[in-house]
Amino acid sequence: MAKAKTIKVEQTGSAIRRHHSQRTTLIGLRLNKIGRVSELQDTPAVRGMIAKVQHLVRIVGEQ
Repeated sequence: MAKAKTIKVEQTGSAIRRHHSQRTTLIGLRLNKIGRVSELQDTPAVRGMIAKVQHLVRIVGEQ
């Protein structure tokens, strides 16, 4: 069985004064504070969530 690809995402921007959907997307990515890092499976759904809040997060690493 192949190991699933993962991606590490760090929050770099604040969710203050952002649209509600962007805040819930950050919560869905398990991010809600600046500097927090989350390791997620690399799926098209997660990539879409990252694209939605690309101005608030950065990709730290991919495996």
